[in-house]
Amino acid sequence: MSDKIFVWDHHSDQPYPIADRAYKKHIYKKALPDMLKMFATSLALAPAIALKYLFIGGKKPDMGTLFGMGVNLDQLPEDSPALIKELGISHLLIRLSLNDMANLPRYLEFVQSFKGAKVTLNILQDREHITDPALLERDLRTIFETFAPHIEAMQIGNAINRKKWAFFTMGEYMRFFAVARRVQRDYPHIELIGSSTIDFEYHYTIRTLFNGFKQRFDKVASLLYVDRRGAPENRQMGFDLFKKIKLLYAIVALSSSPKRLIISEMNWPISHTAPYAPTSEKECVSEEVYRNYLVRTYLIAAATGMVETMYWHQLAASGYGLIDLREGVRKREAFEAMRVMVSFLQKARLRSYRFDETYEMRFESDTHLIEVFWATAQTRQEIEGELYDILGKRHKRLHIGQAPLYRLRKIGTKKGE
Repeated sequence: MSDKIFVWDHHSDQPYPIADRAYKKHIYKKALPDMLKMFATSLALAPAIALKYLFIGGKKPDMGTLFGMGVNLDQLPEDSPALIKELGISHLLIRLSLNDMANLPRYLEFVQSFKGAKVTLNILQDREHITDPALLERDLRTIFETFAPHIEAMQIGNAINRKKWAFFTMGEYMRFFAVARRVQRDYPHIELIGSSTIDFEYHYTIRTLFNGFKQRFDKVASLLYVDRRGAPENRQMGFDLFKKIKLLYAIVALSSSPKRLIISEMNWPISHTAPYAPTSEKECVSEEVYRNYLVRTYLIAAATGMVETMYWHQLAASGYGLIDLREGVRKREAFEAMRVMVSFLQKARLRSYRFDETYEMRFESDTHLIEVFWATAQTRQEIEGELYDILGKRHKRLHIGQAPLYRLRKIGTKKGE
């Protein structure tokens, strides 16, 4: 029954929507009591969350941990280590599905191929393991024992607020997480990450942070997709990406879990890539826009200072990744844009930012002041100096537009020199 209900779409790396209407009706009927608790909890906490949001001060990001990448075993397993090294990224999120335990040796070999990387395993659930705690504990113990010497953390569950991902209620998820915590006590160096809800649906996150299960997460994860709103600066119910991150951080700050937030997935679907795109063509963007949004998303996350790591989803995926696999291995411009951004900013410190009609950020490395400029539309504002465009090509003057650009100045030199 489970295999017929929960079917995996190998093109877009996610489950298909549940097609059985009777079964969907059964799910929602079963979930109703938990959903009522969820909404009651969210309403009760809304005033405290609002106050926390209003009074949270600015924070400085750790640029050394901000840049992360999702890497999958079924996409370029032999080439991925060299590509990750080229990007200069060391924080990786690798999926491991509980229904693929037979391939554990291949996953281990894949993890070990990333020398010196800081790896988080993303444990993907299935209905069988959700409903059988003994099976879940047995397989989790095998995973912990196998990977403990090679990883730093495990993200328990993924997109848990989507019924097609097999969790019916947040209560089911918390019981699932409790089994992982019980196993993790024998491996205290491995951090456990939850609750991995998807999209701007924080009532689900609230339910997992404030409940009667007495569970806490070592880090809180969110698959904070904003693709259906277009640009990351666009608003949804008054919240752009910056404010969405700040609101999520306020929720976490009120809970008993540490104030450590990761964005475990972020991307935009790319036009004319069906059936590999995870959404309809309406939400898809061109490769140029995708490239611009990628860089702007990381810059906005850096400005909040509230995101420990953001994992781009993912390195290789024809419908939404940095590499298109439909005709060989083709690096999209976004690959180079990521590499350039990481090379300029990963060892820098954020000094200030100003978000107005144009967006300006100032970073400082040991040798250079690095200014970043962009706008949500092309402008007539021209800047001069040692300039680099989004792909790292050097210029003497550029107009500020939708593609972020960098201006470098050696520390100790005067403006204009």
